[in-house]
Amino acid sequence: MDVERHDGKVVIVTGAGNGIGRATAFRFALEGAKVFACDVNEVAIEESKKIALHESLDITYLICDVTKQEDVDALVKAAGNRIDVLANVAGIMDFFLPLGEMDDETFNRVMAVNVYGPMRLSRAVIPVMEKQGGGAIVTVASKASLGAGASGTAYTTSKHAVIGLVKSIAYYYGPKKIRSNAVLPGAVATAIGSTAMPKVQWAMERAQLSMATMPPAVAEPDQIAAVISWLASDEASNVNGALVSADGGWASA
Repeated sequence: MDVERHDGKVVIVTGAGNGIGRATAFRFALEGAKVFACDVNEVAIEESKKIALHESLDITYLICDVTKQEDVDALVKAAGNRIDVLANVAGIMDFFLPLGEMDDETFNRVMAVNVYGPMRLSRAVIPVMEKQGGGAIVTVASKASLGAGASGTAYTTSKHAVIGLVKSIAYYYGPKKIRSNAVLPGAVATAIGSTAMPKVQWAMERAQLSMATMPPAVAEPDQIAAVISWLASDEASNVNGALVSADGGWASA
């Protein structure tokens, strides 16, 4: 950890109530940034706030549903006239449902959080970053961005779409010194919640064929936060449009 890596920067982190988002917000704050952290889960936000206050971290917590444009606008407005980094971390899973078992409500909700959320946040911060002469956007994708078997159809589709979003931002805004990269975790010890619980037995059995190649060690949120921090830092100034796997080698199996 470099306590001066993000000194003076303003950083937005979504999904910061727990897991990767909480670890990412803490990491940026410990490395000198002023962090604006959001989550839709008010209880999780309060827990994170208590820890941050105890550690004297410069983190402002807000309740924000990334599927609502008004919440996104309020978050960006709270951050002010300078935003150096956006970490798109918020995400949900899809009960490992295959397409034949998928309902519209689940599919639409997963797409709303996992795709429309990062799209809206990125769209909102880009004008600010353009005006100030640059910035960095890091979006959490997944091992499911590279193939099937890590989750159900909705999640896999959403994380493939995230890669298109990340690369498109990198292509169009790279010349304006706005970098866009993705980190692709595998299994991480997070509280992603009930959406990770399988609902269809045969589909889960099928998914387990892929999971058999998963490394035995589950990653800790801090390990993913470290990658996000590096991608957003000046040390990665020549990294743009990259897909950085942080899955312990699962994608190589």
